[in-house]
Amino acid sequence: MLVSTNVLSKRPSAWLAENGSLAGLVVLVVALALLSGDFLTVTNLLNVGVQAAVTAILAFGVTFVIITGGIDLSVGAVAALSAIVLAWSATEAGLPWPLAALLALAVGLLCGLVNAALVAYGKLPPFIATLAMLGVARGLALVLSEGSPIPMPETVAHLGDTIAEYLPVPVLVMVFMGVITAVVLNRTYPGRAMYAIGGNEEAARLSGIKVNRQKLVTYALSGAFAAVGGVVLASRLASAQPQAASGYELDAIAAVVIGGASLSGGKGRAFGTFVGALILAVLRNGLNLLSVSAFWQQVVIGVVIALAVLLDTLRRKASN
Repeated sequence: MLVSTNVLSKRPSAWLAENGSLAGLVVLVVALALLSGDFLTVTNLLNVGVQAAVTAILAFGVTFVIITGGIDLSVGAVAALSAIVLAWSATEAGLPWPLAALLALAVGLLCGLVNAALVAYGKLPPFIATLAMLGVARGLALVLSEGSPIPMPETVAHLGDTIAEYLPVPVLVMVFMGVITAVVLNRTYPGRAMYAIGGNEEAARLSGIKVNRQKLVTYALSGAFAAVGGVVLASRLASAQPQAASGYELDAIAAVVIGGASLSGGKGRAFGTFVGALILAVLRNGLNLLSVSAFWQQVVIGVVIALAVLLDTLRRKASN
């Protein structure tokens, strides 16, 4: 099969444009490996994976929303509320843990559906609708728990364990949720509809896509993923805490953007989001190993996020 020289010459730049975040991760890993002898140890790399797990799970859900051109600021609070519901219903209400887990997932779905209803039918901007849900979910978590941590059921708490010393369960859950995200985006009608809505909502509507219905699916998925992330986080902590996952919504959005998604919608990949979450985890871990102040860590991460958005803006201008 013959391939033109022109096509071959474009391949490296095209690959870099599509996988810039992966290239950045490789450069970051190499740099930290040279700066710290502890970075590439098995124990530390497993720790990085565990640190990335919850952020990645939340970010996978946010990916759906950002592809449609929306935003979801409520995922951290919904994660905390879902974990509280699981722990409370299993301990205080005495439900079997499988039913408690289903109830927690249902709470995440319901929060996502309320967000979607406010956006699609109430015509509220996604920023406002999900910001309101952030307050409601966090408040309900505090009310239900009375402001105190609730122990997780022992069976569910095993989600925070490690299998055979080298397979952290949170990492396995992260990979599983990433596969689900990739399948939804690449192999299902709702996934294709998300890209269409994000690319041009009016054109998607005229082409026969039920935009409001698809937004219900999109935000419901984000809420469900937030519930899973909340349960994994609570399992790591061995208790559901009403203030858990505070600020995680910003990390999740940052991971999606760093991974190459466009805040204007129509672009994003599960693998890119996964890489974005790893970049944040590697950055934090490496800066800790280098004894960089936590205050300066925030500055560095803020600069990385700003650069990612800037590169997205430049890419869109270049393509127009």
